[in-house]
Amino acid sequence: MELRGPLRTEYGRIHPTAMSTDPPMTEPPQETGADEEIVEEHEEPGASANIDFPCDGCGADMAWDPDADAMHCEHCGATVEVPRAEGVIVERDLAEAGAAARGLGVEVRVAGCENCGARVSFDDAGTSHDCVYCGSPSVLDQEANRNAIRPESLVPLDVGRATVEENLRRWIGGLWFRPNALKRKRRFDAVGVYVPFWTFDCAVHSDWSADAGHYYWVTQTYWTTVDGKRVQRTRQVRKVRWVPAWGQRDDAYDDLLVSASGGLPADLVASLGSFDTSALVPYRPEYLAGWRAEEYRLDLDGGWELGEAIVVESQRQRCSGDVPGDTQRNLRVQNRIFDVRWKHVLLPIWSAQYTFKGKPYTVLVHGQTGRVVGRAPLSWVKILVAIAAVLAGVALVAVVAAAAGS
Repeated sequence: MELRGPLRTEYGRIHPTAMSTDPPMTEPPQETGADEEIVEEHEEPGASANIDFPCDGCGADMAWDPDADAMHCEHCGATVEVPRAEGVIVERDLAEAGAAARGLGVEVRVAGCENCGARVSFDDAGTSHDCVYCGSPSVLDQEANRNAIRPESLVPLDVGRATVEENLRRWIGGLWFRPNALKRKRRFDAVGVYVPFWTFDCAVHSDWSADAGHYYWVTQTYWTTVDGKRVQRTRQVRKVRWVPAWGQRDDAYDDLLVSASGGLPADLVASLGSFDTSALVPYRPEYLAGWRAEEYRLDLDGGWELGEAIVVESQRQRCSGDVPGDTQRNLRVQNRIFDVRWKHVLLPIWSAQYTFKGKPYTVLVHGQTGRVVGRAPLSWVKILVAIAAVLAGVALVAVVAAAAGS
């Protein structure tokens, strides 16, 4: 996924001269003496001190009026509303789905898994015995969905079987707290699969508002009791000065990927990492020869629903980064998403299953980079031995420290 576009932000100005007798908030103490203590407090929103918003009418400083939910000038009575909106406004056109080509363009059969729900095609004359994703033997030969949207493009499988098996052995050998018998495993039933994805391009305009918090420090004097005597000490107290802030930004998303697989665990797919979509080539049925291709289970509308949620969350994080100051609260973001474009692609992933003590495990290998992610059993004996060793080390340190102090 590529994010691009100009950034535009506006918010309240920081006055060049301090209008408060408080210590500068940008200069917290670097070091405290023996009689100083650092604590933290929060003060309620109030005067903006050395941050001001001059009134356009009279030039006096405006202040945030929580009752009016607006900026208010005490001098001339003017008020200025601060944009505070929440929600999503979407302008999209996905009507082209009806004109898209259908099917894979080649006669195939489909192995439908009754366990994970995946429907993976194969064009050989053999019979599919186990699911390529979960290893379940509960698979049925079915007809391919001739009405499914045909992929526009795909990334050809780029990692060969020998590399996959070597990477799998290296992956298992590098795992911690795994049974020794597992690390001696040499055989993996890896299958190369073209996995369905939706990609989305869109533009986004975001308006945001928030309360920007600026830290400042004050010195407080207090009394405490030490060895039965009352003594006076000082401490530095951090406070927060809240002021309203708002702004806007424009971003563009290119090839935002959403998995449409029905059988692959979503967390493993996410852990594989991104794909280089610049390697996409126009779809041809020939690329599927000798390999499996999964039919999408998540349709276009469902894919965009997930894609839109990703965009909204990404914009919220980006807008949060635009808020000035040291901390923030009450962030509100309004997005206008438009110029949505989509395509259906197939991306290469190797899926491998292995059985350990009767339980199946799934491992995935990235079809472009060779990265391996998966699940493996734990050796509780190794874990308990490690815990015992740590506890023994802590006890030894305690004994040495006690001996040194006596």
